[in-house]
Amino acid sequence: MAAAPPLNGCNVTLPLDMTKGLFASLNVYRDIASRSAALNMAVDEALLETAEIPTIRFYTWDHPALSFGYFGKFADVENHASQRDLARRWTGGGIVFHGDDLTYSIVIPATEPVFSESSRSIYERIHNALRDALVSEGRDAVVAAVADRGSGVSDADYNGHCFANPVRADVLSNGRKIAGAAQRRTRRGLLQQGSIQGIQLANKFADQFANELCSERYHKTLDEHLISRAHEIADEKYGAASWLQRR
Repeated sequence: MAAAPPLNGCNVTLPLDMTKGLFASLNVYRDIASRSAALNMAVDEALLETAEIPTIRFYTWDHPALSFGYFGKFADVENHASQRDLARRWTGGGIVFHGDDLTYSIVIPATEPVFSESSRSIYERIHNALRDALVSEGRDAVVAAVADRGSGVSDADYNGHCFANPVRADVLSNGRKIAGAAQRRTRRGLLQQGSIQGIQLANKFADQFANELCSERYHKTLDEHLISRAHEIADEKYGAASWLQRR
């Protein structure tokens, strides 16, 4: 099959199986720029504001970081401030250490059919794709069928170490949690922020994961307008002590 012409000058990947995946089309950002924890959170929110089709961003950190859920207590993480860049996520969930992980965000606009599904269903379907990508590379991976606690999405009472507490639909390898995520749903769409332990952005796994989510992928770069908006959000929100220490 001949490849379709590029969309807005971007490369398009069109495997034969056009029905594969969670989405009909997907923008993919392989964001290799090193950013602060606050700016990474802000870029994800800026994408939620602007995305017109489902979007996945893979990204890194300018130095070791720690993110914790919207409902988390700053007192539970402040002792890490001297060693790690701290950020309170807009999504829920527990404490996640970043630096040796593959971090990603997925944005699903409210206009997408899958947005009408429950948050739990979307969480599980994304992690099914993640599991399939891991298995395709010869790794042991399963999606957890039951939880020790929580729902796998936002939990106002839970602020433990995320990877020490598997929940339903997290991804396990040899009985150990290796991938988890948290979500935020708004009128504009749904944001899922996730971490895959022990995998780096340079690894080809990111491409395999994106392929499992969608066959028709548009490889993008963050434009100046979006980065400018992200800096505004970081200054007003994620980089402010009032946000970081709000609880």
